[in-house]
Amino acid sequence: MITLYSMPSSGNSYKVRLLLAFLGVPYRHVDAEYGSGLTETPEFRALNPAGKVPLLVLEDGRLLSESNAILLYLAHGTRFLPDDAYEQALCHQWMFFEQNAHETSVAVRAAILTYPQRAHLRTPDRLDPLLESGHRALGVMEARLEKTPYLTGDRLTVADISLYGYTHSAGAKGGFEMARFPAIDAWLERIAAEPGHVPLSFVPEAQANS
Repeated sequence: MITLYSMPSSGNSYKVRLLLAFLGVPYRHVDAEYGSGLTETPEFRALNPAGKVPLLVLEDGRLLSESNAILLYLAHGTRFLPDDAYEQALCHQWMFFEQNAHETSVAVRAAILTYPQRAHLRTPDRLDPLLESGHRALGVMEARLEKTPYLTGDRLTVADISLYGYTHSAGAKGGFEMARFPAIDAWLERIAAEPGHVPLSFVPEAQANS
């Protein structure tokens, strides 16, 4: 059985758990919540010197980090990653956008407002630019989703799962004005209605290792 080290409150970790749920793949979950100290231990740093989760441990012991790389690996050969080279490139395009424009604003602002350890960063000079850049990133998504039901076209792919991770809680956690983005709202509802969907809080409790 594969093992997933993940942070239950993190969108980056959630997107991996969500894809695993859609695929119906069983896994052992190791809780690495922010502030737990697990990622600072020598044992974990031996697995991932970057000290980050999610981290996937395959059955043969091979390791894979970075959420979007894990998504692409898990989606290979499934309906969530197209076979066509151009359609695959579209998935990559949106996943690069997620890490370079979306996560750096939407996720960062949400983290500052959510975690007590980052309370000292809750200043207008820090939060206001993140609000502006986050709305700009959400606007890029809105423009696309006004034309197609999913980011790469007519079907759900890893690109959508990647961006769903932080977008679905952007209003509640980050204070973003989601009423401005009705196409995103409809997209969120489509993904939430997908068979196998699980919420951010989901971890496979029977296998959880705290």
